[in-house]
Amino acid sequence: MKIYKLNILSLFIFLTIYSTLNISGQAVKTAAKDTTGIQQIDVVDIFQLLLLKELRIDSAEMKDNGPFFSLIPVIGYSLHTGLTGVIATSTTFYSDVERKKNSRILVNGNYSIYHQYWFTAISNIFLEKRKLHLVGDTRYYKFPTQTYGLGPDSKSSNPLQIDYSYLRFYQVAFREIAPNLFVGLGYNLDYHWNIEVDSVKGKDLDQFEKYQNGNKSVSSGFSLNIQYDNRKNAVNPQNGTYANIQVRPKLIFLGSNKNWQSVLIDIRHYMNLPVSSHNILAFWSYNVITLSGNPPYLDLPSIGWDNYSTTGRGYAQGRYTGRNLLYLETEYRFSITRNGLLGGVIFGNVESVPNSISDNIQSVIPAGGLGLRIKINKFSGTNLAIDYGFGIRGSHGFFFNMGEVF
Repeated sequence: MKIYKLNILSLFIFLTIYSTLNISGQAVKTAAKDTTGIQQIDVVDIFQLLLLKELRIDSAEMKDNGPFFSLIPVIGYSLHTGLTGVIATSTTFYSDVERKKNSRILVNGNYSIYHQYWFTAISNIFLEKRKLHLVGDTRYYKFPTQTYGLGPDSKSSNPLQIDYSYLRFYQVAFREIAPNLFVGLGYNLDYHWNIEVDSVKGKDLDQFEKYQNGNKSVSSGFSLNIQYDNRKNAVNPQNGTYANIQVRPKLIFLGSNKNWQSVLIDIRHYMNLPVSSHNILAFWSYNVITLSGNPPYLDLPSIGWDNYSTTGRGYAQGRYTGRNLLYLETEYRFSITRNGLLGGVIFGNVESVPNSISDNIQSVIPAGGLGLRIKINKFSGTNLAIDYGFGIRGSHGFFFNMGEVF
């Protein structure tokens, strides 16, 4: 762990030194400028200077609509996976010449020292000048890990050891009915199999067996969606608002083990602070509410299992689970270097996992932290996010992401 922290510190010092160099337009042919005319650079520009070799074509020769491709192999770390090898790719492009919206495809492959491996493919694509909006989330996990029982008072000292395979397939097709307002119909599949639990009899195991029957579970159903999104760049939003409401009935006749339904409410807002700066104050509210029925245990709302697995910085994925999840986060994003290579964030979040939304919310779980942003692709605005978060009961650790957390 100490060696890993030293590597991050060394990377920060290295990039800080190079980002303060007076880089001329001749040295960086693919220079981009911000709205104030300041030349922007990214990691590719740094390597071009070090290697004295062009690693990408001149920006004047690039198509205005992309695609802009970023690939980075990194050694990551999180509380539930330990050290992890990651190959992360991000592809962004504009599907209309006006560049009102950008589309994004994020594909990651991961393998951890705990012999966990998983693959994710997240897509957010605008077609026909935004009249059609396609959203996808496909994953495969082989995931020996831990779960901690239900509710805010679950203890980390005696977790359930659990192993399973998991396939997620979420797809939604939206149609724009008014400027930036979309309605859509989708399909959601959560399939867990080869579920094995190794634990002594106790409260946590009783909770698990209450919701989980047998060694597999299937949750399959339609989703009804309404979405508002006036952000121009979902990879690195500079301003605007995003709101998504999704009703998700899971139905036996579509293959589910049981009938149950939930609703997802995801709201985000971004504003410049100060108004004349590029610094961003961002807010995020993410809520999953079980409306009826009993979901399988592994499909219950849980920290870290949102589309991009970014809720709950400060805690291990799945650390807090319940029938309902209420989550609020705020983050302040600021520049460290004027050329955009380095940035920083300060964040805080609170969550609650009440058994019923009619319960008084007495147990609020806080977390907070700070992070570094390294510009991977200045044309798409893609950053490598390196965060350190800490929560209650001694929980703390590093969190990595390709792109902003939200």
